[in-house]
Amino acid sequence: MSFNFNDDNLEKIELLKSKYPKVQALSLPLLWMAQYQDGFISLEAIQEIAKICETPMMEIYKVSTFYSMFNLQKLGKYHIQLCKTLSCKLCNKDDVLKSIQNELNIQVGESTSDGLFTLSQVECLGSCGTSPVMQLNETYYENLTPISIVEILKALK
Repeated sequence: MSFNFNDDNLEKIELLKSKYPKVQALSLPLLWMAQYQDGFISLEAIQEIAKICETPMMEIYKVSTFYSMFNLQKLGKYHIQLCKTLSCKLCNKDDVLKSIQNELNIQVGESTSDGLFTLSQVECLGSCGTSPVMQLNETYYENLTPISIVEILKALK
């Protein structure tokens, strides 16, 4: 299996090259492009990005694994990212997590068999005053309860 940026992204890459002082600085924008293009970042995409950025593949891999917003595996249509930090934990995040797991019959790091949902726990989502909180794709849901999370999930099925 190989990875190639599509024509639209190749045009964007050429434009970006003119805006950055060194091609090595393109690693983050190219990781975003690869993820939006395929839904996740494959090792083949990392290899292609390394080639474009004239950077060792391991450097691009380290960047892609450092940031929680990059996904190295295919995700469900809905990516549930539940905050696991102290504020959310103190506000019953564990009960919300159990509710998600029971409703979807998956554990953290798994996807539903229909490919609809993937469940992750992440570090702070920056909404401590409204915890517990999750990010579902690009949307935040705050002040979650075991009941409210089930209603949210049922509406998406």
